[in-house]
Amino acid sequence: MAITTAQPTTERLVVDWEGYLNLPDDLKHYEIIDGEVIPMAGPTLKHQMISQELFKRLDIFASVKRLGKLFYAPFDFVIRRAPVRTRQPDLFFLSRERLHDWAHLQEQPRLEFAPDLVIEILSPSETYTYWSEKLQDYYALGVPEVWLVDIDKRAIEVQVREAGGYRSLGWFGGEQVVASQVLAGLELKPVEVFAVLDELEGGQAV
Repeated sequence: MAITTAQPTTERLVVDWEGYLNLPDDLKHYEIIDGEVIPMAGPTLKHQMISQELFKRLDIFASVKRLGKLFYAPFDFVIRRAPVRTRQPDLFFLSRERLHDWAHLQEQPRLEFAPDLVIEILSPSETYTYWSEKLQDYYALGVPEVWLVDIDKRAIEVQVREAGGYRSLGWFGGEQVVASQVLAGLELKPVEVFAVLDELEGGQAV
């Protein structure tokens, strides 16, 4: 029998679609995996610094080129309604084409269509299985391009959607320009993004 309101079950919070829509407003940073509400750990300062730097650089590029807008978490993308499954990417980009009905979209607390680009900043504690499942969800939603940002390696992997799954365009580090199909013409070098980690402590990494 479907649970129509959020109910704790042995410390688990399980919801159906109606229960999801009625989650309390103070519950923001979470993902729902087949109905189970999974609270997400708070980000580290390193995570926040890289997220902020990526947002700043990509948003300026997209705005100048009039390509669309970049946004950041927490914000829900619904993978499916039954059983409820949602994801909250660290950063996501919506093209001008997807923003054509902006007057309506700007009032939405969630979206049920794919953003053009998703950026996820990896955490050392997260397993390969976790990331594999997340990529499968983004594929099911129809996300054309996904970036995986590894702070420890100071590198960015670009995955593009093709028939049957995502294909990696490779890991980009140092002076290599990140190859993006969605943000055509972007000249982003990982060394410039990760340099923000060296700006404190007299040039030593935080």
